[in-house]
Amino acid sequence: MKFDAIIFDMDGLLVDSEIVWYKAEDEMITDRGFVYSEEVRDAIVGMRIDQFLAKLKDIYQLPETVSELIQELEGRMLKLIPAVVKPNPGAQAMIDFVIQNNIPHAIASNSSINIINITLESQGWGDIFAVRCTGDDEISGKPDPFVYLRAAEKLGVDPKRCLALEDSPNGSKAAVAAGMTCYVVPDLSHSKPEAFKPITPHVFTSLNDVLSDLLAE
Repeated sequence: MKFDAIIFDMDGLLVDSEIVWYKAEDEMITDRGFVYSEEVRDAIVGMRIDQFLAKLKDIYQLPETVSELIQELEGRMLKLIPAVVKPNPGAQAMIDFVIQNNIPHAIASNSSINIINITLESQGWGDIFAVRCTGDDEISGKPDPFVYLRAAEKLGVDPKRCLALEDSPNGSKAAVAAGMTCYVVPDLSHSKPEAFKPITPHVFTSLNDVLSDLLAE
């Protein structure tokens, strides 16, 4: 394989969780008497939780602090994830591939470490991803590259030798800005394939197709 490591996004890529995030966000906003529009949702997908909640706070003039909103939204998600979140097609096959071939691998997510941990544990992947990088530990989250650079650093691999797997435009921008090759499986709940044309030419319909491409090399 032409890459020395594979770095995975999590929400929307490995697991079908963006719709769960949408549910939690929508309930939080509608409980306050507002309408959570698709335009607003599209503007925040793939951003770090504090950054997108700051944006929602500004849009809806919410009285709570960003920290209070984070605590509330994470609480909703921690209840939903084990009950609702499922792996995306091809996720297990991709994970099996990196394990069987001893390919260095990591999670690079804008989600908090609590969300990362409970998601991986709920899917039975808790022992697989020793390297888990969260945007919370960086100056800023995706679309800035820092969480991807951190993952490459922890793996001891040159970012230019890393393959990043993503589902959102913001995440893809982060991977490309880090100097990585980015393969995208768009999460159609929020992104259309054409949205990635200015970012990366590597767009696939599923992780199964990504794996087929890697095996064909």
